[in-house]
Amino acid sequence: MSHLHEVVAVSPTPSNDAYGVPATFEPLRKPTTTSSSSVAEDLNPEKRTDPFQFGSRYLQEDSDIFAHNAWDNVSTDPAYRDFAEAQYAAQREAPVSDFDKHRFNSDPAKWWDKFYTHNTANFFKDRKWLAQEFPVLAEVTREGASACKVLEVGAGAGNTAFPILKANRNEKLKVHACDFSKKAVEVMRGCEAYDERFMQADVWDVAAMPTENNSGLPPDVEEGSVDVVIMIFIFSALAPAQWDQALKNIWRVLKPGGLVLFRDYGRGDLAQVRFKKGRYLDENFYVRGDGTRVYFFEEEELVDIWTGKRSRTEEDVAAKLHGLFIPEENKSHDEEFVSHGSSLTVTPAFEVLNIGVDRRMLVNRQRRLKMYRCWMQARFQKPTVKAEDTTVLDEIHKKSESDP
Repeated sequence: MSHLHEVVAVSPTPSNDAYGVPATFEPLRKPTTTSSSSVAEDLNPEKRTDPFQFGSRYLQEDSDIFAHNAWDNVSTDPAYRDFAEAQYAAQREAPVSDFDKHRFNSDPAKWWDKFYTHNTANFFKDRKWLAQEFPVLAEVTREGASACKVLEVGAGAGNTAFPILKANRNEKLKVHACDFSKKAVEVMRGCEAYDERFMQADVWDVAAMPTENNSGLPPDVEEGSVDVVIMIFIFSALAPAQWDQALKNIWRVLKPGGLVLFRDYGRGDLAQVRFKKGRYLDENFYVRGDGTRVYFFEEEELVDIWTGKRSRTEEDVAAKLHGLFIPEENKSHDEEFVSHGSSLTVTPAFEVLNIGVDRRMLVNRQRRLKMYRCWMQARFQKPTVKAEDTTVLDEIHKKSESDP
């Protein structure tokens, strides 16, 4: 579970390398390979599989760091971790002013509109790693696959949606690509690859509260109609106070058994460590120079958020019903929720199918810079309510079990 992610280049200070990380900090290395495996190394100096897959290049005691541009599953040493904690302490001492905190939090879409307006020529990155990291996407796009509805949240310029369309051979696939930036949606709709037969791009805020005039759901997406929700570097753009509503909206659109494919920033990522004064909004939550926000997650924290534990209090010891934690005062609404999902007022409890930390070291070989990156990757699932409830994902699971 690892791949190259889009890296925003910034100028390093003269006394540091790794864009603000002191050059003295070394990554932890694995023991040198045995003699038998060393022969294989000599025959394969690039440490590549055929075809090449990310996640196959490991830093060992005898490895030259600058022989390649990336290393997989790299852990940092204690000195680096101490340095990172010192950086966080300095960030807390010089937070964003109350005025700017309100300015950046009150209208986040405004800052993303500006971002896409100013970067129309260079923000698209083809995420070719999608099918490797999330094999279900290869299944739902194969020729002859069953009807499938995919919802991408925070689609941006189409970095995920367009590669899916390019690989698609399923005549019954529909991708709803949504973003709360109007400019981002305009960019997607204006792309040559935009095909209305298979894709629909719309403005939608995943953390929107339902109102009398607005169901809170994406345009043309009904409750319980989506097989797969994709959330790639979008959850981190939300303020922690928005997480609960975002999960409720994701729960509402998913079918029972539907999947959430998740990837986002992890605590200790270089982007977090190198933030200077005046960028700290709250713990692990920052504002970039362009006004967009970003949060850095811990693995245990994500588990608590998506399983509903984060929202429970000592007084809330309610039972689990249909995958939901029901506070005592809301138990009378259980039947209403089951038949009318729009009345959801409780915290969803998704199942965690798998979650992991992806640590990589990226290298600028020409300038001899090291960059420690950390991302979180997971698959969450909306529990199946009844045994007879089936989705296209069930068919995929059955097929994988029957294949030799």
